[in-house]
Amino acid sequence: MNFLTEIKEGLLIAFEAIRASKLRSGLTTLGIVIGIVTVTLMGTAIEGLNAAFLRSISAIGADVLFISKYPWFSEDPWWKVRNRRDILLQDGRALRAQQQMADAVSIESGTRKSVKYLDRTASNIVIVGNNEDGAAIAGMTMKTGRWFSAAEVDGSRPVCVVGADLATSFFGFDPPLGKKLRVDETNYEVIGVVDKRGKFMGMESLDNQLHLPITRFVTDHQRWPGVTVRVKVRDMKQMDEAREELRGVMRRVRRLEPGKDDDFSINAQEAFVRMFRRVSTVIAGVGLFITGLSLAVGGIGIMNIMFVSVAERTREIGIRKAIGAKRRTILLQFLIEAATICLLGGLVGLGIAWPLSRVMDQFLPATLSLPIVGMALGVSILTGVVAGFLPAWRAARMNPVDALRAE
Repeated sequence: MNFLTEIKEGLLIAFEAIRASKLRSGLTTLGIVIGIVTVTLMGTAIEGLNAAFLRSISAIGADVLFISKYPWFSEDPWWKVRNRRDILLQDGRALRAQQQMADAVSIESGTRKSVKYLDRTASNIVIVGNNEDGAAIAGMTMKTGRWFSAAEVDGSRPVCVVGADLATSFFGFDPPLGKKLRVDETNYEVIGVVDKRGKFMGMESLDNQLHLPITRFVTDHQRWPGVTVRVKVRDMKQMDEAREELRGVMRRVRRLEPGKDDDFSINAQEAFVRMFRRVSTVIAGVGLFITGLSLAVGGIGIMNIMFVSVAERTREIGIRKAIGAKRRTILLQFLIEAATICLLGGLVGLGIAWPLSRVMDQFLPATLSLPIVGMALGVSILTGVVAGFLPAWRAARMNPVDALRAE
């Protein structure tokens, strides 16, 4: 009997045994079902978060440096960072004038306020002050209209560019250009609408923002005068040189004496990447631990039921050995049976996990992809093989004479 024939025969015997004990087999797979649901949802969440992170981080730009008062991630005491001087609009303008390695420099700041149009009000809208380079650096494209011009920024003109969702909420299908939006006591003329950008890190919508010239923003809305400067470096290969140039220019602009620590931070995309990898590693580790516990419980249940199955079929094993069945054949038969039970449990688990992943996707990014399905089924089969090995080994090692005497 060749190996493929043994597998085929093992599958037939396994399905017959499962069909003969449907209730017992179903109860046995409960632990596996729970484990597979857990591992599938965990993998779905991690893959969804990774995809959302990559989409969001692409909006930051690998060739963009952010100069701000606060570092994105820091090991310095919080009070030390808090006591830094704010970066002012004039600091950003001086940096822009003196740097040599950037294609574009945007100066921006933000706050949250209510925005009104006629009798409609949108609350907690992000108001962003920016300059003429803001759209290019952030990778924004215009759905209609245009971005601010340098003259409008220099002249502190009361104009605005709105996000796609905000424009839809206020104007519907009406042409938005030329309409007036009111923030506090000031009216701003809409000159453009940004194409949809999605959410940052899967949470903060970028399509409900209102963009103003930074000069107008500072005049009308900035309680704290701090700004962030985005610098798009001309050549990716010169990121380190550009960072050092910007550091030197900022120290000169802020009149820092030699030997004094920087009172600003230069942040870049890789800081987010490093932190996200740390967080995702911790999440994956916790998820694997929880999944491992669930599968271990399920595996113990499979092992127990396989020992019972071997005990019930001792005489059958003796007869098969008496007519020439090899140890390998008996071992393979029970391994296939254990793996089949776990595979069926895995399929049920996937059937439960799929609608749950759809629900999860409403609250956080979740993607049930084919690799995750394959991983879940592979884990199911592996659990069955590991859990069924000892019972299968015991069956394969039986003495045929003693097995035939069993009642």
